[in-house]
Amino acid sequence: MIRAWILPTLMVISGSLVAIGPITGGSPGQGAALLLVFLLLAVVNSPLIFPRSTGVVEAQRRSAVDGRPIVYWRPGCKFCVRLRIRLGRRARQAHWVNIWRDPDGAAVVRAANDGNETVPTVVVAGRPFTNPDPAWVRERLSPPA
Repeated sequence: MIRAWILPTLMVISGSLVAIGPITGGSPGQGAALLLVFLLLAVVNSPLIFPRSTGVVEAQRRSAVDGRPIVYWRPGCKFCVRLRIRLGRRARQAHWVNIWRDPDGAAVVRAANDGNETVPTVVVAGRPFTNPDPAWVRERLSPPA
């Protein structure tokens, strides 16, 4: 869990340090804008924007019952963020596995990607798809209730 927060924490610290220059130099608006950009980057790269992750065993069990896709992801992955944002509210209908928190999930991803931890890897009906188009994933989610 700590590993997932390293990048967002570094962004907040870096943004604070970068913003100090303009603020002390008489440009508080510029400093605030810089800090805001870094804070937004920290939020986008944090685990907060992703639905709650489950373990791979639980995700596989749930997917077998409801047929919904399993999305293997990790914090800091721009392609995972793209998928999450493009799915919108429907993202919560998929089962999400953070491979940095679940070694078994990371093993599933490596097995599907020739030993690489390439994410997002989406598994639909037991078949893995690496970095699929978000529209394709959205089609595989059940209709909203």
